[in-house]
Amino acid sequence: MRAFVFVGADNPKAKHSHAHERSITSLHTKHITSSPTLLFLSSFSFIVFTFVSLFTLFFFFFYFYYCCCLSFTLSLFSMAHTTPLQQNHNNFDYDPAGMEMEMERHRKRRKKWKEEDVDVPLRRDPLEVFGMDIMLKILSYLDARSVALSLLVSRAWHAVSSTDRLWASKLEELWLGKAHIPRLSQIRGLSKLASYSLAVVDGKRNRIMKEDLCDHVWEFHFNKAAPDYWRNLDPYWKGTGRPMRRYFHPDGSQSADPGDKVWGGHECCYLTVTSIVGEDKIREHYVRINRWPRMSVSRKQDWSWELSNHLYSYSSIPDADKEGGTGPLYDV
Repeated sequence: MRAFVFVGADNPKAKHSHAHERSITSLHTKHITSSPTLLFLSSFSFIVFTFVSLFTLFFFFFYFYYCCCLSFTLSLFSMAHTTPLQQNHNNFDYDPAGMEMEMERHRKRRKKWKEEDVDVPLRRDPLEVFGMDIMLKILSYLDARSVALSLLVSRAWHAVSSTDRLWASKLEELWLGKAHIPRLSQIRGLSKLASYSLAVVDGKRNRIMKEDLCDHVWEFHFNKAAPDYWRNLDPYWKGTGRPMRRYFHPDGSQSADPGDKVWGGHECCYLTVTSIVGEDKIREHYVRINRWPRMSVSRKQDWSWELSNHLYSYSSIPDADKEGGTGPLYDV
């Protein structure tokens, strides 16, 4: 015999089963809502979803705006670079006969410009128009740097701009007012342009050589820091005559004029010291006499030399009229 159990409102077992299920469901829901980790994850997922949605909307909006701006810019560019012929071609009402007349006028204008270019002498090489003599006269009024730049124009210009006739006057202008004339710029057979270049290079030289010391006569005087006893014997401070003079000799000795009260007849020798580091970079350069304090070397604007320390100074006397020039015969 089979037994059937009917679940209904009046069945006590069914009521007990439903009550048990509701209690388990409420406990599970309470556990889920009360967990802080799950609350954080749900909130974080909502924030991420919102951020991704807004970023997607912003990206599509920016892309649409960029496409609109690009198309507008391209349309303006095409309008600005459209030729009159294209504009008339785009216009369905243009006149073919009038367009042909306009093109014919343009061809005549271009032909006229070409004829003018041939006839205008200012657009040709001035050397071909004026000739060598007149160009030499024009270049003689320019400074040496401008004439040197004209050497780079062409071979013909180089031949004209490098003549001794032009650079002889430039060389005299360079030497005017200079205390010393470099010996290497007065070599026989050297062009005036080469002499000018070597003189400029030597004039910028700050390294003194033995030839410089021996070729010049030097004025000597004490500085203010020297003792009063020595300054009282110095005519430079007393104003009783010309400054004392010193002479350097190739054998390494030094001398003075007879009757020099400061000299006293003692033996004197000199040496030049140059310390070079790296790529010919001078680290230290000075001149020393006996065991006295070293003297620093300097060059003036007129190419004269000066040796000095805190006690005394030497200055080279101008000798631009010296035959053959002064200084080393080679580039230092």
